Amino acid sequence: MRPTAYRRNARGLRDRQAFERIRLQAGALFAAGRSQAEVARRLGVSRQNVSRWYARWRSGGSEALRSAGPTGHTPRLSDPQLEAVRQALRQGARAHGFDTDHWTLARIATVIEQVTGVAYHPGHVWKLLRRRLGWRLQRPARRAIERDEQAIVRWMESDWPRIRQKRPPT
Repeated sequence: MRPTAYRRNARGLRDRQAFERIRLQAGALFAAGRSQAEVARRLGVSRQNVSRWYARWRSGGSEALRSAGPTGHTPRLSDPQLEAVRQALRQGARAHGFDTDHWTLARIATVIEQVTGVAYHPGHVWKLLRRRLGWRLQRPARRAIERDEQAIVRWMESDWPRIRQKRPPT
């Protein structure tokens, strides 16, 4: 079974673990005396990557091929703070002094600052909601308050078929 190719712009924990497994396989092949070209062929990766891994393997062994963890800045909100924000948002907007129960990014930014003391620009709140909390955009359906569902069904069953019929040729 051939592993998937080493993708350059992969994201997430699973990919990082998969890539680490491939690098460790490469280390085992280096230890077995395989050439860099053969390792690249067997694992389905580029020779440039294998060359880089070989240099790391020679200087530090298999431990040098292990993942260094996630890259990038550390999150501004810790996991307990994020959970506090999640609980605050589940209470609803009215519980935090807003006149309606609709959340906006500006309102959420205000609540985050009240709960954690960390200020977020409303434009960046969406990234927090989407990436760290896993939430999706939901908009309320725009329907009239006076809407009569039974009248709509009656119209669809009786009037609409009559209107839809073709006119007789003249």
